[in-house]
Amino acid sequence: MAYEPTEHHPAFEEYSEAIFELAEDGVPVIQARISERLEVSRPAVSEMIRRMEREDLVKIRSDGEITLTREGGELATTIVRRHRLAECFLTDVLGLNWTDAHSEAGRWEHVISPLVETAMLRTLGNPQTCPHGNPIPGSGYEEPDGAVGLSEIGAGDPFTVIRIPEELEWETGQLAFLESTGLMPGRSGVVLSFAPDGTATVDVDGNPFGVGGATAERIVVTPGA
Repeated sequence: MAYEPTEHHPAFEEYSEAIFELAEDGVPVIQARISERLEVSRPAVSEMIRRMEREDLVKIRSDGEITLTREGGELATTIVRRHRLAECFLTDVLGLNWTDAHSEAGRWEHVISPLVETAMLRTLGNPQTCPHGNPIPGSGYEEPDGAVGLSEIGAGDPFTVIRIPEELEWETGQLAFLESTGLMPGRSGVVLSFAPDGTATVDVDGNPFGVGGATAERIVVTPGA
């Protein structure tokens, strides 16, 4: 049966999840980044981090970077796992689009019990990633060798999408754009060109379109079709 952490306030779950995902994407976990991710004020973040420190969920390093403790890590991985499982269920079983599934999973993650989590895993066939290619904690997923950012693929070269980092999921309109263009995990395309500002023009299934430089840097792909 799935691990059930000590019960915590939903706000602690949200913050633990944000800290986990920022670290997963290689973003410095400081209060300013948490404020941006959760769209709350910096004073509110400061107060919540102090509360979490008192609850032994986080530690604050001398340089201001925030890390999860053992208990905080267990809480975060449970919430992240349930969020990504919920996204799989909402897209694969209920047929929701990426944007709606991401929003709804943010609610489901707080109420899924170990019993329901186990049933979802069985129903979904034990998926290793969410629809966006991000690993489901505990699944044993390993990213393929040679994975790089889309911006590192040469003009004229093919690629296969592996992962859309959580950082992009939180940017307004990104999930809808990526789903509508077919720039999704498992799909292949070709880089046509790069503009001086880093914008990549790519072709997926005969449909050419532009991908902003910052987005191209973060989408994870493997070279080759």
